[in-house]
Amino acid sequence: MTPVVTLVIFLTFSIQVHASLATGPRQNDGTFYEIRTYDVKPSKMKEFVEMINKHIHLRTAHSEMVGFWTAEFGGMNKAIHIWKFDNFAHRAEVRKAVASDKEWQGKFISPVLPFLNKQNNEIVYLVPWCEIGKPSKEGGVYEMVTFQMKPGGPALWGQSFRAAINAHLNTGYTKLIGVFHTEYGLLNRVHVLWWNENPDSRAAGRHYAHEDARVVAAVRESVRFLESQQNMLLIPMPCSPLK
Repeated sequence: MTPVVTLVIFLTFSIQVHASLATGPRQNDGTFYEIRTYDVKPSKMKEFVEMINKHIHLRTAHSEMVGFWTAEFGGMNKAIHIWKFDNFAHRAEVRKAVASDKEWQGKFISPVLPFLNKQNNEIVYLVPWCEIGKPSKEGGVYEMVTFQMKPGGPALWGQSFRAAINAHLNTGYTKLIGVFHTEYGLLNRVHVLWWNENPDSRAAGRHYAHEDARVVAAVRESVRFLESQQNMLLIPMPCSPLK
């Protein structure tokens, strides 16, 4: 085998590996998700939840909502919601329509804005090896684990990260809902959304997983690329498609 042929084979293999780990423009289509986080004034949280459940149908008339949750642990008085868009042109059209929707603006936006201390949004892609999952049944809890990875993107840490996720999945104690990689927001950030029947089953499963040699080995490898992580236990609202 000549050096030139060897180089071509190596480059082809490298491109295939990186493509399998990459996110963003290398996905098969332009679909992306917007994760919005609201910090609600403590005295207004109850009213905020009531307003969401009463009026969110006005907003979902314009585009697909994946889920809407409030934080139980890991953050207080927070609301997290995820929206799906076909591409950036689709999001622009939706935002324009929402801004012109007098009923939505009048019944929800104007009354609710004074309830909020802060808003944040991120544009994220599903990693190519993941699809949005669904819980085994309604009535469980969700856990959003956020990993801040070292700069370099999935080409650097994607394979190790995927192995760590799969190791937890193989224990069978939890259900994977989605793995999202940021496109806008803090880069090299990954949000992993899990579902469990209840907080106690999650706790028991985590203890079991951390005694599994496969999980320990995979996590030990992936944390070499980790800068920080945090998690929140989320309770789905009645209006949330993911319950």
